[in-house]
Amino acid sequence: QVQLVESGGGLVQAGDSLRLSCAASGRTFSTYAMGWFRRAPGKDREFVGVISRSGTNTYYVTSVKGRFTISRDNAKNTVYLQMNSLKPEDTAVYYCAASTVWKIGTSYDYWGQGTQVTVSS
Repeated sequence: QVQLVESGGGLVQAGDSLRLSCAASGRTFSTYAMGWFRRAPGKDREFVGVISRSGTNTYYVTSVKGRFTISRDNAKNTVYLQMNSLKPEDTAVYYCAASTVWKIGTSYDYWGQGTQVTVSS
């Protein structure tokens, strides 16, 4: 089992950058693919992207491709979401999640509690 804790959210202006972190407990972090999701007010949870166990492979949804970057440091049991050129429509609660297999979409095994990102225009 792995416990996930996100941090780094906040209030920024459109065009700004923000980096979210997700710290994982346990010694098996490197065995999980790590995904990022978000839930905007009044909307369903949305898959943002995923990084493979080794960090070699990543995938992003179209709406964030070229602006967001997922990376991980397995020695620190941490995955990151670097968000650049933020837009008001990026406002959401952001969640990290762990999966034992590479997944594009939902149904991850473990979830963090989320961190709020608000982008003002």
